Amino acid sequence: MESLIPILATRSRDLNSFYGYVPTEWICILFVVLYALSTAIHFGQACWYRVWWMIPTACVCGILEILGWAARMWSSHSPGLAEPYEMQITCTILGPTPLIAATFVILGTVIEQLGSSYSRLSPRMYTVFFFSADVISLIVQAVGGAKAAGAVAQNTSPVSGGQIMLGGIAFQLAVITVYLLCGAEFFYRYLRDQPLRDPGTLHEGNIRRGALSKRLQVQAGGLMFMTICLWIRSVYRTIELADGWTGRIITTQIYFNVLDGAMVTLAIFTLNFAHPGLLLSEPGKPGLQSVDEGKDSIEEKVSLH
Repeated sequence: MESLIPILATRSRDLNSFYGYVPTEWICILFVVLYALSTAIHFGQACWYRVWWMIPTACVCGILEILGWAARMWSSHSPGLAEPYEMQITCTILGPTPLIAATFVILGTVIEQLGSSYSRLSPRMYTVFFFSADVISLIVQAVGGAKAAGAVAQNTSPVSGGQIMLGGIAFQLAVITVYLLCGAEFFYRYLRDQPLRDPGTLHEGNIRRGALSKRLQVQAGGLMFMTICLWIRSVYRTIELADGWTGRIITTQIYFNVLDGAMVTLAIFTLNFAHPGLLLSEPGKPGLQSVDEGKDSIEEKVSLH
């Protein structure tokens, strides 16, 4: 244990801590409570609106964040113990990834309802392409997190694992950036009524221009806000890992609390208020609905891919 402390806590040599500081207990408790509350609400909303894919996305995100912040709370009492440090490394780096996947599905549904002729990608491709990229980033981050945590457990340097994590989070940042640009282009073209292609060439059931109802406005605004929060978090984690395990960023607690914990909290609670089951469903019909009555729901389409 002592041989690893100089590697991970050179900025606080007087502390027997893997973090370079001692996590503040009340902050950890606050985030555990907030994530638990949001996750419980998401589970209830998924069941009430029958939007089942919100369980493996928003709910799994919440569970991972609960575990990660519970581990940091554990570390507030035992900052030199390897087990909670390993746990928080893995859980907090992976936690937002399922939530990001939910944003891809939601935007695809919004595009379908407003008119896919304004989108560079079809609603189906938003789900397939971005969701697949998100899975790849999840796998890379999981491998890197496991490798870094294993190195901590063996009292060796976690740098190689951290580099893999950096690759995964940087790839995720690139995916979110492209996603934001595609979404921004879609809304720009929709508002200016500048379709990319003739709606007549699209498959039957597509519309040229759907109505931007109050519910869709709320959904689009919430989606934009939560995506920006997740983008900020990805920028922070990329810079944090690039700065190294002994850098100023990773050993400064307030950066993590605000740019990771707070950003993901804002994103997951935004989805509670701007929930697709409420805002994207047709009155009297459970789950997400497309613009045409009788068309397959988004859950059915996702399950086919």
